[in-house]
Amino acid sequence: MRKGFVLWFTGLSGSGKSTLSKMVEERLLERGVPVEVLDGDEVRLNLSKGLGFSKEDRDTNIRRIGYVAKLLSRNGACAITAAISPYREIRDEVRKSVQERAAFVEAYCECSIEKLVERDVKGLYKKALAGEIANFTGVSDPYEPPLNPEVVCHTGEETSEASLGRILKTLEMMDLIPKDPSAEYSAEEEAEVAKRLKDLGYLG
Repeated sequence: MRKGFVLWFTGLSGSGKSTLSKMVEERLLERGVPVEVLDGDEVRLNLSKGLGFSKEDRDTNIRRIGYVAKLLSRNGACAITAAISPYREIRDEVRKSVQERAAFVEAYCECSIEKLVERDVKGLYKKALAGEIANFTGVSDPYEPPLNPEVVCHTGEETSEASLGRILKTLEMMDLIPKDPSAEYSAEEEAEVAKRLKDLGYLG
């Protein structure tokens, strides 16, 4: 049985987590990898209904997502999570739990507040910046970026396809998904992914 893994997207609201998770899901299914997406908004409606946005409730929500992701991954599936998960300590706690039986890959969707405001069709960031929305992550609530993510997607500057390619190449180099001979990666892109994984101790 192929080794299961968790692909954990983290980043501010609107940074592209859900978009990329769906794109990755589609590509993995094409390669025969069993996959489930745990989207933050959907989990809030079902698994975590009734929780608020205090730090304690946010941590509880992430622990629940992490528990389901761990169950899926230890049974050979890929569990993709797309939740803000603002606190580094809880993400690291989930990582440690998952790594007892499966692999954990953190994908940070990095995007500036300026860019998020620019493309926010609902105007939530403008309201939060004006003090009209409380407990808004990245504005009135903290967001702690990961220190050593396996993948960094510069979603404010690059296309979704470029981010997708980097994620898939990372998963290939970690031997978590089958390689796609038809996929096109530049030598520069491969070298960038290889250097990050080597720095993190995945490659010799």
